[in-house]
Amino acid sequence: MDIRVLKYFLAVAREESISRAAEVLHMTQPPLSRQLKDLEEELGKQLLIRGSRKITLTEEGVILRKRAEEMVELFEKTKAEVISSNERITGDIYIGGGESEGFRIISKAAEKVRQRHPDIHYHLFSGNADDVSERLDNGLLDFGVLIEPADIKKYDFIKLPAKEQWGLLMRKDYPLAEKESISPSDLQNIPLIASRQSIAHNELSGWLGKEYESLNIVTTYNLLYNASLMVEENVGCALCLNHIIPEYENSRLCFRPLEPKVEVGLNIVWKKYQVFSKAAEMFLETLQNEIKILK
Repeated sequence: MDIRVLKYFLAVAREESISRAAEVLHMTQPPLSRQLKDLEEELGKQLLIRGSRKITLTEEGVILRKRAEEMVELFEKTKAEVISSNERITGDIYIGGGESEGFRIISKAAEKVRQRHPDIHYHLFSGNADDVSERLDNGLLDFGVLIEPADIKKYDFIKLPAKEQWGLLMRKDYPLAEKESISPSDLQNIPLIASRQSIAHNELSGWLGKEYESLNIVTTYNLLYNASLMVEENVGCALCLNHIIPEYENSRLCFRPLEPKVEVGLNIVWKKYQVFSKAAEMFLETLQNEIKILK
């Protein structure tokens, strides 16, 4: 199994047709079909269901597609790093993280690096801690920004000089908007939109105690922007971190912090014994200096 064959497989999975995939790949249909048959024989599993109208994936094919996408992405990332490994610092830096105002520190360091090395490019991935950790472990990210509490024992890390606060995002005309802060009893019997991340669940369970399980959670979210639209449309109020959704003057939404206060920190992490590209090394050094300035 090599990268070229995986690219063929992904093209067929995407086009749902061997003939259309062959056109995209600029090859004829018979050799493409033969490569796919060889792949199935190598793995000892049927990957494709060849229907009269379209091709679909078997359960094993779905698994291979996910891993093949990661392997092809990692291959292209590695190839770009090798090509750019010369005296001139160029290349790509891959950073993942949850939505957070603390990411501004990362952004400041990124801009300082680009001022000196304009051929460095950044690629951002947004997701929760589980999503980011998986991509870090698979080599698809150079760095991840994880919101505490998070399991970072297997990573090297730097604590960012930033704190985020949990609170409730709601419409300005919602009754609780009249309050300066939100207490555990305020959350009972109101429709809530909550993060589906287990870490957030644990953090808020500690604040609420046993009452967390009795909350009326009508929607869960991964990233907050779409959830904020549901808040605007009065689906519910969102438990979230502050500063992610700006409170503009004409905004229909407002944020009220939880009381007692629930604050979380942030860490930027990377794999232990990571071999960085020159671009990633430059970024990390610049970020460390930026953090020293902020402290």
